[in-house]
Amino acid sequence: MPSRWSVLQSRRTIGPRDAAAIGIAAASAVAATLFLIPDVRGAAGSGLALLMIAIAVVDARRFIIPDELSAAALGLGLAIAAWQTDDMTTALGAAMLRGAALAFAFWGLRALYRRLRGQDGLGLGDVKLAGVAGVWLDWATIPLAIEIAALSALAVCAVRYFRDRGAIASTTKMPFGLFFAPAIWIAWLLGATLLAGSGLPFFP
Repeated sequence: MPSRWSVLQSRRTIGPRDAAAIGIAAASAVAATLFLIPDVRGAAGSGLALLMIAIAVVDARRFIIPDELSAAALGLGLAIAAWQTDDMTTALGAAMLRGAALAFAFWGLRALYRRLRGQDGLGLGDVKLAGVAGVWLDWATIPLAIEIAALSALAVCAVRYFRDRGAIASTTKMPFGLFFAPAIWIAWLLGATLLAGSGLPFFP
């Protein structure tokens, strides 16, 4: 008999309540971004928020991160990186380097997990999403996004485990994009606002 977690993740349709919740979350994310950053960066960040929410919803329902959404977020990230500085070549090069480095790190983790456990722990969609994170975030906020995503996933697993009395096993599939995508936007927003004037490295 499948666990309640498996049943929830197998649903393909979005009911009225779910649609309302998603709409409220999207509107709130856009409003917060534009309120905190009322300029072109804020508009781009709003686009990032919408794309990350869309990725989270799709991954939660289908265990798939659409390449179209990742590509759109990647292109938007490169565009805003180029817009923020006069040295477009350097900015684009740095963004692409971070994206490639993080994607490669996730790919290596995926390969290592498969070698040790004989199954995939991360999908290729997660690897591509890591590339998006690298383009949008700097070296200081990349770990923040990963930590937010990991802690959120662990918290959900813990709640499900105790609520369903151990129904979650080590082989239970977890849509990591559900947690990683919103974490990218959150880390970007924190980096662009609260952390920007903190004097920490990478935040001039």
